[in-house]
Amino acid sequence: MANLKLIDIKKSYGKTEVIHGLDLEVLDGEFCVLVGPSGCGKSTLLRMIAGLEEITEGSILINDEIVNNISAAKRGLAMVFQSYALYPHMTVRQNLAFGLENLKLDKDDIEERITKAANQLRMEDYLKRRPGQLSGGQRQRVAIGRAIVREPSIYLFDEPLSNLDAELRVATRVELKALHARLGNTMIYVTHDQVEAMTMADKIVVMHDGIIEQTGTPLDLYNKPANLFVAGFIGSPKMNFLDSSSLPEDIKKHAPKGAVTFGIRPEHLRIQEKNALPLDVRSVEQLGSDSYLYGTTIDNQEISIKLNNQTIIKGGESVKVGFDEDNTHWFNEKGVSL
Repeated sequence: MANLKLIDIKKSYGKTEVIHGLDLEVLDGEFCVLVGPSGCGKSTLLRMIAGLEEITEGSILINDEIVNNISAAKRGLAMVFQSYALYPHMTVRQNLAFGLENLKLDKDDIEERITKAANQLRMEDYLKRRPGQLSGGQRQRVAIGRAIVREPSIYLFDEPLSNLDAELRVATRVELKALHARLGNTMIYVTHDQVEAMTMADKIVVMHDGIIEQTGTPLDLYNKPANLFVAGFIGSPKMNFLDSSSLPEDIKKHAPKGAVTFGIRPEHLRIQEKNALPLDVRSVEQLGSDSYLYGTTIDNQEISIKLNNQTIIKGGESVKVGFDEDNTHWFNEKGVSL
């Protein structure tokens, strides 16, 4: 196991800087998720940690040792790629053994590691198959198994579930979280899916345009977003944002000095008559136990509402919306949380 420190990490391609002086610490045994939209720099950062991409400036430390000039093969890390990267002509067993054989490990040691990984990932029944005979979820397990047999100090995952269907993604992320609990190793996981981040991470790092917007536990980021970007990125459906001048007077009087934007999550809105904001309902989604209303205010600002029940409200109707005052958020003109 290991801890990781990034100190003032920068990455440039020619004159274009894509990572802008990042500092980050991942503690021994943490499950850290780097999350952000496509192009924010999260995969580039992971590849620099792995040693697959050179850094332009700064230092990468593993267990307090600078590894900038240490090759990827000697950093003691293992990476699981989005594409699985399995050898199609080899069996699962041969795929698991290949890297270990290149390290000249003893045959008994290799067999012991393969058996252990196969048990942990419940893939004993397809060790003799080739990747083409496996489902997407099974191939992903093999890719994870190939990382496990190396017994790395840190596991790196680059969007490993993005090729799986929705149901399998849910099942596999539960398995990955359980695997982390069993192994106890440090894991760094990249995704653009904030639901994956919220459900799996001990620590979430929200990235945007090559910088870190906020780092914290899932509930820290959900309850106390540092700025408009984090508030809008974490949570599904995303937080509603309204111009503070359009709010009902009883809400407006609670605004802190300098507030220009009001934020509230869909689950913290309710239908009520008094001290409420009129809303024209555009559409309704019925999910059985929950209902989602989507509409616009008089001044054409969009609002979504989550109701924890079924509803008879239909698109085209008008309702009045009340606010849960204990769960409001305010932001200044720079988008910083107040």
